[in-house]
Amino acid sequence: MSATLVSPKAFVSEYPTWCPGCGDFGVLNALRSAAARLGLQPHQIVVVSGIGCSGKINSYFNSYGLHTLHGRSLPVAQGVKLANPELTVIASGGDGDGYGIGAGHFMHAVRRNVDITYIVMDNQVYGLTKGQTSPTSPTGFVSPTTPQGSADGPVRPLRVALANECSWIAQGFSGNIRQLTELMVQAISHKGFSLLNVQSPCVTWRPTILENGEKVGVYEWFKKHLHNLEEDPDYDPTSKAAAYAKLLEHGDLVTGVLYRDERPSFREHLKGYTDRPMADLATKPDNEALEGLAAQFR
Repeated sequence: MSATLVSPKAFVSEYPTWCPGCGDFGVLNALRSAAARLGLQPHQIVVVSGIGCSGKINSYFNSYGLHTLHGRSLPVAQGVKLANPELTVIASGGDGDGYGIGAGHFMHAVRRNVDITYIVMDNQVYGLTKGQTSPTSPTGFVSPTTPQGSADGPVRPLRVALANECSWIAQGFSGNIRQLTELMVQAISHKGFSLLNVQSPCVTWRPTILENGEKVGVYEWFKKHLHNLEEDPDYDPTSKAAAYAKLLEHGDLVTGVLYRDERPSFREHLKGYTDRPMADLATKPDNEALEGLAAQFR
Protein backbone atom coordinates (compact mmCIF):
# COMPACT_ATOMS: atom_id res chain seq x y z
CA MET A 1 0.00 0.00 0.00
CA SER A 2 1.18 3.49 -0.82
CA ALA A 3 2.45 5.84 1.86
CA THR A 4 1.22 8.79 -0.20
CA LEU A 5 -1.91 10.44 1.13
CA VAL A 6 -4.86 10.01 -1.22
CA SER A 7 -8.14 11.88 -1.34
CA PRO A 8 -11.40 9.98 -1.88
CA LYS A 9 -11.79 12.23 -4.92
CA ALA A 10 -8.98 10.25 -6.57
CA PHE A 11 -11.48 7.39 -6.92
CA VAL A 12 -14.24 9.45 -8.53
CA SER A 13 -15.06 8.41 -12.08
CA GLU A 14 -18.39 8.72 -13.89
CA TYR A 15 -21.37 10.33 -12.15
CA PRO A 16 -23.58 7.54 -10.73
CA THR A 17 -26.98 7.15 -12.38
CA TRP A 18 -28.66 5.03 -9.72
CA CYS A 19 -32.13 6.06 -8.58
CA PRO A 20 -32.15 8.95 -6.05
CA GLY A 21 -31.95 7.47 -2.56
CA CYS A 22 -30.44 4.14 -3.68
CA GLY A 23 -28.34 2.55 -0.96
CA ASP A 24 -25.57 1.85 -3.47
CA PHE A 25 -24.54 5.52 -3.30
CA GLY A 26 -23.56 4.93 0.32
CA VAL A 27 -21.57 1.83 -0.61
CA LEU A 28 -19.70 3.73 -3.33
CA ASN A 29 -18.87 6.66 -1.04
CA ALA A 30 -17.69 4.33 1.72
CA LEU A 31 -15.49 2.41 -0.73
CA ARG A 32 -13.85 5.62 -1.96
CA SER A 33 -13.17 6.73 1.61
CA ALA A 34 -11.84 3.32 2.64
CA ALA A 35 -9.43 3.16 -0.31
CA ALA A 36 -8.14 6.63 0.54
CA ARG A 37 -7.69 5.76 4.23
CA LEU A 38 -5.66 2.70 3.25
CA GLY A 39 -3.37 4.86 1.11
CA LEU A 40 -4.17 2.92 -2.04
CA GLN A 41 -3.75 4.37 -5.52
CA PRO A 42 -6.30 3.75 -8.30
CA HIS A 43 -3.83 1.64 -10.30
CA GLN A 44 -3.41 -0.72 -7.34
CA ILE A 45 -7.08 -1.73 -7.24
CA VAL A 46 -9.26 -3.94 -9.43
CA VAL A 47 -13.03 -3.93 -8.87
CA VAL A 48 -14.80 -6.90 -10.46
CA SER A 49 -18.57 -6.60 -10.69
CA GLY A 50 -21.51 -8.71 -11.81
CA ILE A 51 -24.88 -7.86 -13.34
CA GLY A 52 -27.55 -5.66 -11.76
CA CYS A 53 -27.74 -2.14 -10.37
CA SER A 54 -24.72 -2.91 -8.18
CA GLY A 55 -22.76 -4.06 -11.23
CA LYS A 56 -22.21 -0.44 -12.27
CA ILE A 57 -20.09 0.36 -9.22
CA ASN A 58 -16.79 -0.19 -11.01
CA SER A 59 -17.84 2.35 -13.64
CA TYR A 60 -18.27 4.93 -10.89
CA PHE A 61 -15.11 3.98 -8.96
CA ASN A 62 -11.83 5.12 -10.52
CA SER A 63 -9.62 2.03 -10.70
CA TYR A 64 -9.10 -0.95 -12.96
CA GLY A 65 -12.37 -2.81 -13.39
CA LEU A 66 -14.00 -5.82 -14.98
CA HIS A 67 -17.73 -6.09 -15.60
CA THR A 68 -18.41 -9.82 -15.77
CA LEU A 69 -21.33 -12.10 -16.56
CA HIS A 70 -24.22 -12.60 -14.14
CA GLY A 71 -22.98 -14.31 -10.98
CA ARG A 72 -19.40 -14.64 -12.20
CA SER A 73 -17.57 -11.86 -10.38
CA LEU A 74 -15.99 -14.19 -7.81
CA PRO A 75 -14.17 -16.63 -10.15
CA VAL A 76 -12.85 -13.70 -12.19
CA ALA A 77 -11.73 -11.83 -9.07
CA GLN A 78 -9.94 -14.91 -7.74
CA GLY A 79 -8.14 -15.33 -11.05
CA VAL A 80 -7.01 -11.71 -11.02
CA LYS A 81 -5.64 -12.01 -7.48
CA LEU A 82 -3.80 -15.26 -8.14
CA ALA A 83 -2.30 -13.88 -11.35
CA ASN A 84 -1.10 -10.68 -9.65
CA PRO A 85 -1.10 -10.86 -5.84
CA GLU A 86 0.17 -7.28 -5.60
CA LEU A 87 -3.26 -5.97 -6.62
CA THR A 88 -6.04 -5.18 -4.16
CA VAL A 89 -8.98 -7.10 -5.60
CA ILE A 90 -12.57 -6.30 -4.72
CA ALA A 91 -15.52 -8.28 -6.07
CA SER A 92 -18.95 -6.67 -5.93
CA GLY A 93 -22.52 -7.55 -6.71
CA GLY A 94 -26.07 -7.71 -5.47
CA ASP A 95 -28.08 -10.35 -3.64
CA GLY A 96 -29.47 -11.75 -6.90
CA ASP A 97 -26.07 -11.83 -8.57
CA GLY A 98 -24.20 -13.27 -5.60
CA TYR A 99 -26.70 -15.48 -3.80
CA GLY A 100 -28.81 -16.59 -6.78
CA ILE A 101 -27.00 -17.50 -9.98
CA GLY A 102 -23.63 -16.95 -8.26
CA ALA A 103 -24.39 -19.01 -5.15
CA GLY A 104 -22.19 -21.94 -6.17
CA HIS A 105 -19.20 -19.68 -6.76
CA PHE A 106 -19.88 -17.95 -3.45
CA MET A 107 -19.61 -21.09 -1.31
CA HIS A 108 -16.43 -22.31 -2.97
CA ALA A 109 -14.77 -18.88 -2.87
CA VAL A 110 -15.52 -18.77 0.86
CA ARG A 111 -13.85 -22.09 1.60
CA ARG A 112 -10.94 -21.46 -0.79
CA ASN A 113 -9.98 -18.30 1.13
CA VAL A 114 -8.30 -16.38 -1.69
CA ASP A 115 -7.27 -12.92 -0.46
CA ILE A 116 -10.08 -10.85 -1.97
CA THR A 117 -12.94 -8.76 -0.59
CA TYR A 118 -16.53 -9.44 -1.62
CA ILE A 119 -18.97 -6.56 -1.15
CA VAL A 120 -22.62 -7.50 -1.67
CA MET A 121 -25.27 -4.78 -1.96
CA ASP A 122 -28.25 -6.66 -0.56
CA ASN A 123 -31.61 -4.95 -1.20
CA GLN A 124 -33.83 -8.09 -1.16
CA VAL A 125 -35.16 -7.40 -4.65
CA TYR A 126 -34.17 -7.54 -8.32
CA GLY A 127 -34.01 -3.79 -8.81
CA LEU A 128 -32.62 -3.57 -12.33
CA THR A 129 -35.41 -5.71 -13.81
CA LYS A 130 -38.23 -3.91 -11.98
CA GLY A 131 -38.78 -5.44 -8.60
CA GLN A 132 -38.97 -9.22 -8.82
CA THR A 133 -38.40 -11.46 -5.79
CA SER A 134 -34.70 -12.12 -5.10
CA PRO A 135 -32.93 -14.87 -3.12
CA THR A 136 -32.95 -12.74 0.05
CA SER A 137 -36.54 -11.48 -0.23
CA PRO A 138 -38.55 -12.29 2.92
CA THR A 139 -41.27 -14.92 2.89
CA GLY A 140 -44.53 -13.32 1.77
CA PHE A 141 -42.81 -10.67 -0.38
CA VAL A 142 -45.20 -9.43 -3.07
CA SER A 143 -43.64 -8.78 -6.47
CA PRO A 144 -44.39 -9.23 -10.20
CA THR A 145 -43.13 -12.83 -9.93
CA THR A 146 -44.91 -13.53 -6.62
CA PRO A 147 -48.18 -11.55 -6.72
CA GLN A 148 -49.65 -13.64 -3.89
CA GLY A 149 -46.51 -13.40 -1.78
CA SER A 150 -43.32 -15.45 -1.95
CA ALA A 151 -43.58 -18.93 -0.48
CA ASP A 152 -39.78 -19.30 -0.34
CA GLY A 153 -37.69 -18.67 2.73
CA PRO A 154 -34.82 -16.22 2.21
CA VAL A 155 -31.19 -17.20 1.70
CA ARG A 156 -29.17 -16.36 4.81
CA PRO A 157 -25.77 -15.30 3.40
CA LEU A 158 -24.08 -14.64 6.73
CA ARG A 159 -25.03 -18.11 7.97
CA VAL A 160 -23.90 -19.70 4.69
CA ALA A 161 -20.53 -17.96 4.95
CA LEU A 162 -20.14 -18.99 8.59
CA ALA A 163 -21.00 -22.61 7.84
CA ASN A 164 -18.42 -22.75 5.04
CA GLU A 165 -15.54 -21.44 7.16
CA CYS A 166 -15.37 -17.87 5.83
CA SER A 167 -12.41 -16.22 7.53
CA TRP A 168 -13.95 -12.71 7.82
CA ILE A 169 -17.67 -11.86 7.86
CA ALA A 170 -19.39 -8.55 8.49
CA GLN A 171 -22.57 -6.71 7.67
CA GLY A 172 -22.99 -2.99 7.13
CA PHE A 173 -25.78 -0.57 6.35
CA SER A 174 -25.63 2.06 3.63
CA GLY A 175 -27.41 4.44 6.00
CA ASN A 176 -24.37 4.39 8.32
CA ILE A 177 -21.46 5.51 6.15
CA ARG A 178 -19.01 5.92 9.03
CA GLN A 179 -19.34 2.31 10.19
CA LEU A 180 -19.49 1.00 6.62
CA THR A 181 -16.23 2.75 5.74
CA GLU A 182 -14.50 1.24 8.76
CA LEU A 183 -15.80 -2.22 7.86
CA MET A 184 -14.43 -1.83 4.33
CA VAL A 185 -11.03 -0.84 5.68
CA GLN A 186 -10.99 -3.98 7.83
CA ALA A 187 -12.30 -6.20 5.02
CA ILE A 188 -9.66 -5.06 2.53
CA SER A 189 -6.89 -5.33 5.16
CA HIS A 190 -7.86 -8.90 6.07
CA LYS A 191 -5.55 -11.56 4.61
CA GLY A 192 -8.02 -14.04 3.16
CA PHE A 193 -11.56 -14.01 1.81
CA SER A 194 -13.70 -11.30 3.41
CA LEU A 195 -17.46 -11.01 2.99
CA LEU A 196 -19.10 -7.66 3.61
CA ASN A 197 -22.84 -7.92 3.15
CA VAL A 198 -24.43 -4.48 3.03
CA GLN A 199 -28.09 -3.75 3.69
CA SER A 200 -28.49 -1.37 0.75
CA PRO A 201 -32.16 -0.37 0.39
CA CYS A 202 -33.92 -0.07 -2.97
CA VAL A 203 -36.23 2.91 -2.56
CA THR A 204 -37.77 2.39 -6.01
CA TRP A 205 -38.99 -1.20 -5.78
CA ARG A 206 -38.96 -1.75 -2.01
CA PRO A 207 -39.54 1.72 -0.52
CA THR A 208 -41.49 0.48 2.50
CA ILE A 209 -41.70 -2.57 4.74
CA LEU A 210 -44.96 -3.72 6.27
CA GLU A 211 -44.82 -3.80 10.08
CA ASN A 212 -47.86 -4.38 12.29
CA GLY A 213 -50.13 -3.61 9.36
CA GLU A 214 -48.45 -0.28 8.61
CA LYS A 215 -45.96 0.67 5.90
CA VAL A 216 -42.64 1.89 7.31
CA GLY A 217 -39.95 3.59 5.19
CA VAL A 218 -37.20 1.10 4.35
CA TYR A 219 -34.36 3.21 5.80
CA GLU A 220 -36.37 3.93 8.92
CA TRP A 221 -37.15 0.22 9.33
CA PHE A 222 -33.50 -0.84 9.13
CA LYS A 223 -32.36 1.89 11.51
CA LYS A 224 -34.91 0.62 14.01
CA HIS A 225 -34.16 -3.09 13.70
CA LEU A 226 -30.42 -3.43 13.05
CA HIS A 227 -28.37 -4.47 16.09
CA ASN A 228 -24.85 -3.01 16.18
CA LEU A 229 -22.43 -5.67 17.43
CA GLU A 230 -19.87 -2.94 18.16
CA GLU A 231 -22.11 -1.72 20.97
CA ASP A 232 -22.06 -5.13 22.65
CA PRO A 233 -18.91 -5.19 24.88
CA ASP A 234 -19.29 -8.89 25.63
CA TYR A 235 -19.50 -10.04 22.02
CA ASP A 236 -16.55 -12.15 20.81
CA PRO A 237 -16.21 -12.12 16.99
CA THR A 238 -13.67 -14.97 17.12
CA SER A 239 -16.34 -17.36 18.43
CA LYS A 240 -18.36 -19.13 15.77
CA ALA A 241 -20.92 -20.21 18.39
CA ALA A 242 -21.38 -16.60 19.48
CA ALA A 243 -21.79 -15.52 15.88
CA TYR A 244 -24.53 -18.08 15.25
CA ALA A 245 -26.25 -17.11 18.48
CA LYS A 246 -26.35 -13.43 17.49
CA LEU A 247 -27.75 -14.25 14.04
CA LEU A 248 -30.49 -16.35 15.60
CA GLU A 249 -31.21 -13.79 18.28
CA HIS A 250 -31.59 -10.89 15.85
CA GLY A 251 -32.80 -12.67 12.73
CA ASP A 252 -29.55 -11.80 10.89
CA LEU A 253 -30.23 -8.06 11.41
CA VAL A 254 -26.81 -7.21 12.78
CA THR A 255 -24.08 -4.78 11.76
CA GLY A 256 -20.37 -4.86 12.48
CA VAL A 257 -17.85 -7.70 12.33
CA LEU A 258 -19.69 -10.95 12.92
CA TYR A 259 -16.75 -13.35 12.72
CA ARG A 260 -13.04 -13.35 12.00
CA ASP A 261 -10.45 -16.09 11.86
CA GLU A 262 -6.77 -15.67 11.01
CA ARG A 263 -6.03 -18.74 8.92
CA PRO A 264 -3.73 -19.25 5.93
CA SER A 265 -5.00 -17.88 2.64
CA PHE A 266 -5.23 -20.04 -0.47
CA ARG A 267 -1.92 -18.74 -1.79
CA GLU A 268 -0.12 -19.42 1.49
CA HIS A 269 -0.96 -23.10 1.05
CA LEU A 270 0.98 -23.18 -2.21
CA LYS A 271 4.43 -23.68 -0.74
CA GLY A 272 7.22 -22.42 -2.97
CA TYR A 273 4.83 -20.38 -5.09
CA THR A 274 4.05 -17.51 -2.77
CA ASP A 275 6.92 -15.26 -3.81
CA ARG A 276 5.90 -14.61 -7.41
CA PRO A 277 2.73 -14.15 -9.48
CA MET A 278 0.93 -17.18 -10.86
CA ALA A 279 1.35 -15.75 -14.36
CA ASP A 280 5.14 -16.20 -14.04
CA LEU A 281 4.67 -19.91 -13.37
CA ALA A 282 2.76 -20.67 -16.54
CA THR A 283 4.42 -23.18 -18.87
CA LYS A 284 5.74 -21.50 -21.99
CA PRO A 285 4.06 -22.87 -25.13
CA ASP A 286 6.06 -25.10 -27.48
CA ASN A 287 5.07 -23.45 -30.75
CA GLU A 288 6.63 -26.18 -32.89
CA ALA A 289 4.70 -28.90 -31.06
CA LEU A 290 1.47 -26.90 -31.29
CA GLU A 291 1.94 -26.39 -35.01
CA GLY A 292 2.51 -30.14 -35.50
CA LEU A 293 -0.66 -30.91 -33.55
CA ALA A 294 -2.69 -28.40 -35.54
CA ALA A 295 -1.38 -29.89 -38.82
CA GLN A 296 -2.96 -33.24 -37.95
CA PHE A 297 -6.42 -31.69 -38.10
CA ARG A 298 -6.07 -29.64 -41.26
